[in-house]
Amino acid sequence: MASVTRAKTSLSSIRWVTLSCVIPRTPISSAWPKIWNACCGHRESDEWSNGKIAAFPVCTSIPVTALTLPQNRLRRFLALTKPRVVSLIVFTAVIGMFLAVPGLPPIHAVVFGTLGIALVAGAAAAINCLVEQKIDAVMARTRNRPLPRGEISARETLLFATAVGCAGLVILWLEVNPLTMWLTLATFVGYAVIYTVLLKPATPQNIVIGGASGAMPPVLGWAAVANDVAPEALILFLIIFVWTPPHFWSLALYRAKEYAKAELPMLPVTHGPAYTRLQITLYTVALFAVTLMPFAIRMSGWIYLGAAVGLGAVFIGHAVAMMRRYSDRLARATFRYSIVYLATLFSALLIDHYIRTYGNDGL
Repeated sequence: MASVTRAKTSLSSIRWVTLSCVIPRTPISSAWPKIWNACCGHRESDEWSNGKIAAFPVCTSIPVTALTLPQNRLRRFLALTKPRVVSLIVFTAVIGMFLAVPGLPPIHAVVFGTLGIALVAGAAAAINCLVEQKIDAVMARTRNRPLPRGEISARETLLFATAVGCAGLVILWLEVNPLTMWLTLATFVGYAVIYTVLLKPATPQNIVIGGASGAMPPVLGWAAVANDVAPEALILFLIIFVWTPPHFWSLALYRAKEYAKAELPMLPVTHGPAYTRLQITLYTVALFAVTLMPFAIRMSGWIYLGAAVGLGAVFIGHAVAMMRRYSDRLARATFRYSIVYLATLFSALLIDHYIRTYGNDGL
């Protein structure tokens, strides 16, 4: 017989059910181990197969999976899409949409363009997780992802990425325009195949070359609204393209041992930390120059220029500080600042755009 006792608490706080099993000492049939494993989640041991266990032990603290399983599964699939990375991708894509027209862009293009781009970006991230699951299992930063932990199978990941990616492409084709769909598909191939499969395990310049796919979101957003790719959109592309190496190399500096353990040829592993810090400094200087281009071609005004100069000076300051006296803390701070830098820079570009559009005198 079995008795089930529940903690006296509200339904929302019930997380566990305790099952006490009292079974007479009888020989164990071949079915009992499977039943026990199904209930308690224990692995079948040699003792089962040898018939040494004649009765079930007490089983306690069984999770109420009937309520938590669907939510846990959804969270695991969501984790495959790398929400933090995708959120920055979507943000820059939306900025591209709003910069593509003088006034407000069509709401239909914004909504469905954002949805389609986000779905395809999530699918690309899932493919990245699938390809790099063995690498992720080695690195402390990534070993808790669903695939290394065995929470989701490779087959499920592939089916999920295919379904989500195809849905995004169909939305872009039917609700936005074919140009955006084809550009987004090319971006997907660039990240999931060219960068993840070919470049990342082969060359320390993986970030530089593969950065082209990561720089595409504002171009995709622009195309979703304007149905073309203007020179201004290419400048947005260039900004993110030059921003990408110092962003990722800052991360690689304080994760160099993990990358070496995973046998990935990141720049700090192949060329050493000093050379990497020099490259970060050079790229931040180049980025400073590139971010002046919107003002130079009158795409933006003084508000953006002030933000670009101030943000760029701080970024260069971080790089120089690492050159003079390196520490993992400084590298981590530089990596985090690079994210704030890009988000703030694009926000300033958008604010300047609308002040110039609707301001009485312009700035």
